[in-house]
Amino acid sequence: MKQISFGQPFGLSFGINFSTHVETHTYPMKYIFITGGVVSSLGKGLTAAAVGALLELRDLKVRIQKFDPYLNVDPGTMSPFQHGEVYVLDDGAETDLDLGHYERFTSGELSKLNNLTSGQIYESVIMKERRGDYLGKTVQVIPHVTNEIKDRIYEAGDGVDVLITEIGGTIGDIEGLPFIEAIRQFGTEQSRGDVIFVHVTLIPYLAAAGELKTKPSQQSVAKLREIGIQPDILICRTEESISSDVREKLAMFCNVPVKAVIEEVDVETSIYELPLMLQQENVDDLVVEFLCLDAPEQPMDAWSDVVRRLKYPAHELTLGVVGKYIELQDAYKSVYESLTHGGIANDAKVIIERIDAEELQTEEGRKKLECLDGILVPGGFGDRGTEGKIWAARYARENGLPYFGLCLGMQIAVIEFARNVLGLTEANSPEFKENTPHPVVHLMEEQKEVTQKGASMRLGAYQCDLVEGTLAHGAYNEDIVSERHRHRYEYNNAYLESMESRGLKVSGVNKKMDLVEIVEIPDHPWFLGVQFHPEFKSKPFKAHPLFASFISAALKKKLSS
Repeated sequence: MKQISFGQPFGLSFGINFSTHVETHTYPMKYIFITGGVVSSLGKGLTAAAVGALLELRDLKVRIQKFDPYLNVDPGTMSPFQHGEVYVLDDGAETDLDLGHYERFTSGELSKLNNLTSGQIYESVIMKERRGDYLGKTVQVIPHVTNEIKDRIYEAGDGVDVLITEIGGTIGDIEGLPFIEAIRQFGTEQSRGDVIFVHVTLIPYLAAAGELKTKPSQQSVAKLREIGIQPDILICRTEESISSDVREKLAMFCNVPVKAVIEEVDVETSIYELPLMLQQENVDDLVVEFLCLDAPEQPMDAWSDVVRRLKYPAHELTLGVVGKYIELQDAYKSVYESLTHGGIANDAKVIIERIDAEELQTEEGRKKLECLDGILVPGGFGDRGTEGKIWAARYARENGLPYFGLCLGMQIAVIEFARNVLGLTEANSPEFKENTPHPVVHLMEEQKEVTQKGASMRLGAYQCDLVEGTLAHGAYNEDIVSERHRHRYEYNNAYLESMESRGLKVSGVNKKMDLVEIVEIPDHPWFLGVQFHPEFKSKPFKAHPLFASFISAALKKKLSS
């Protein structure tokens, strides 16, 4: 059984101790396929993550993967306005943000095998055709494309009890048809009781009529059944509670048991309420029953404690996130979630003030910084809003306000320090000003010959050696850590000695590549920048040490003022 323990107030983290031993079960591999209907953005990814969390609590080894129908090979070259954040894995895969939910809700770390796109599928099929792998056959969607998809299902499920596969998009989308056909075929190839289909759908509420409407869901399921897939469980996204009459109507027209019509109403406080909500609807009991699993129910104490801390925190503080995609909730999704995790670890509610960096380029806009307990500058690319971010770093440094810079946010802190402490007023990065006389941040050597945009940055997990006695070392309480990266530009070591002599210390390095990973100002309550993305390794039960430490410092700052 998994145990949870909380630290003291202002503690850095608390966590579930997942056992490294996984019991060998006698039943065959089980598969869950999750599809969506009516509209997009229903929360299929969160539903998949929550189901995975419930099954893990029953001591099952679970893995989750996402199939995306778009033709991009990966989302790495897509704008945040199109796709939200790009979530980076240890192996360097640039993936869909739903994989962030999968890792936050479950214990497993994912790989490139867990995010498949139409672009990857067609690329693989065409390469095989060019090599002659198909022996002169006519290459078609069925069977060649669908076989490629099925092969990925088998590959991703190796070594686990249950593989959950989320199919992106909406039933009826043209680009998603090969994936739907592939999972239909897959279902017929497995024994009965080894595969279930979960359909997430919308039950809209019409205020004028004062009632919930089931017809869109009926039609969505009818479309699925036309293809040859009969849903086993219907998860109904809704703003209003579903009555027994509505459940019975959906059960009859969608051909599912009444007990398998699940209400998934909007959560009150946080997405971390979802596992509790789905357990109350007996989703995990249904999955275990339909898949013929021997997995007794376990207490939900861990999730209950998380939700309690979110709903009834002992403290409250306000943090400013200064970025260029502030109007998009999903652009900094992992950053926002990691701040929440840091709040949970410190029994504090974190109010996030989203600040457009361009607004800080005016005197009026800068007034927003005065009411903050801490400032975070996340990663990003391009020069829009750069001067506003630099001003935010300067304000935090000069006013003793906790500052946390992630990737670009670290580079911003370095540029600001060089300009206003070292007196190098034209210090910059070539990313923002090509011919800057003082490139305190510069293009990494191995990036100078790179011409292809996709998957060509410094990506994935790299080792970082921490300097003993520093803020970073104290937060991690370790000598060596591994963190995920996604960048082309890096701290320029030519300025290291002058920076350190004036107070900007290097507290983490990659010795193999001779790269600076962490900088901090010791003579400051909490000022730290990292070249990596710690937000990709934070969980609600175990806040990333740096986020927990940042929240702790901001809270102490507030309580002492």
